[in-house]
Amino acid sequence: MPTYSTNEFRKGLKIQIDGIPFQMVEMNFRKPGKGNALYECKLKNLIRGTVTDKTYRAGQTVEAADVSEFTAQFLYKQGEGFIFMKSDDYEQYELTGEQIGDEAKFLKEGMECSLIVFDNNPIGATLPNHVVLQVEYCEPAVKGNTATGVSKSVKLESGAEILAPAFINIGDWLRVDTRTQSYIERAKDPNES
Repeated sequence: MPTYSTNEFRKGLKIQIDGIPFQMVEMNFRKPGKGNALYECKLKNLIRGTVTDKTYRAGQTVEAADVSEFTAQFLYKQGEGFIFMKSDDYEQYELTGEQIGDEAKFLKEGMECSLIVFDNNPIGATLPNHVVLQVEYCEPAVKGNTATGVSKSVKLESGAEILAPAFINIGDWLRVDTRTQSYIERAKDPNES
């Protein structure tokens, strides 16, 4: 199994500790007055999603994680599972809502996502940063209520609820940031050419 030395540490590096894959979220180099340099790392457990702090001395090595990512299309939700299909060989994978996290409420059939696989088992999915979804329900806009900063709750076609400006109506298409789960702007109907 390949290894990484501390001088190869960087944000986004995927390593394995006791058979569990972690991703380096943050890495800080510190050189105390005496002794070896230290590498202070924040590591995200790719299976559970928890974040751990770990410190390494200069020259230490860690095992590389056998983690791969590929493009997959979200097909449908079946019970508590989310079914994805790999684009090139049509192989299907199932993830739980817990594995996907809060972003699951923005999934729409046919959406292209990035599937994360560890030891040939899917452990997570990354949605596009921005998605375009239609407003399924919201309170009607009050005429004359166009003051900036006024927002209301809207329900999107995927089932997600977000805050959007007061001028948004049922049937509008919105661009939403899946990372912050917030409204960005109105968008054009993606089905129109």
